[in-house]
Amino acid sequence: MIAQTPVVLWDLDGTILDPAGAITDGIADALCTCGFSVPKNLGRFVGPPIGESLRHFTDVPEDRIPQVISVYRAGYLTEGLQRTRVYPGIEKELDRLRALGVRQVVATQKPERIAVEVVQRFGLSAYFDTVSGAADDLARPAAGRVSLHDKPEIIGEALDRLGLSTPDSERTVMIGDRSYDAEGAHAHGLDCIGAGWGFGQPGELDDVCVAVVGAPAGLAAWTDRYNDSAEGQSDHG
Repeated sequence: MIAQTPVVLWDLDGTILDPAGAITDGIADALCTCGFSVPKNLGRFVGPPIGESLRHFTDVPEDRIPQVISVYRAGYLTEGLQRTRVYPGIEKELDRLRALGVRQVVATQKPERIAVEVVQRFGLSAYFDTVSGAADDLARPAAGRVSLHDKPEIIGEALDRLGLSTPDSERTVMIGDRSYDAEGAHAHGLDCIGAGWGFGQPGELDDVCVAVVGAPAGLAAWTDRYNDSAEGQSDHG
């Protein structure tokens, strides 16, 4: 049986990209513009769909959520992206994995149309086989679900696009900065490497990730464990 080509699934905000306040400040500005109070710990908004975060963490009524999101999105695309940057060391790892023949995809809860635009804007498209994102910011969880996220479905869609309905767990891994990323990976029987430089709350990743890496430079030591072709080509264990 032919072994599966290694696959690395990447989260976007807080893992590849440092929003540098583009998300948290943008949400605060949108709430103020629409006449609502701003909750504490806006870092919780980085990861889940914004609509669900607004439902859980603010007093915005359901019929006003579209307005808040619209104001936020307008500011994000015109000003927020100017503050966003690729985390130092990420492109080096993306390039290294590409050279080893690893298939790479983005699996993000950012709306897919925006995620694709963002990846293109930062010149990263050539690294990824596909960008899988959320349908929109407003969708509620399916009946019976209380989760803030739809990461399992987004990861599943990414894997389907690669033709991997049943991925090899020894050759496929997720990298993300929130517990949502790990939960999404676990739903498909996959490990998650925690991006400790992102927006995870203290201890959030400790029990759900196979490792929590403090900086992008430390990723190779872990991603190579899912990539046989890296043996003998890397100084990392």
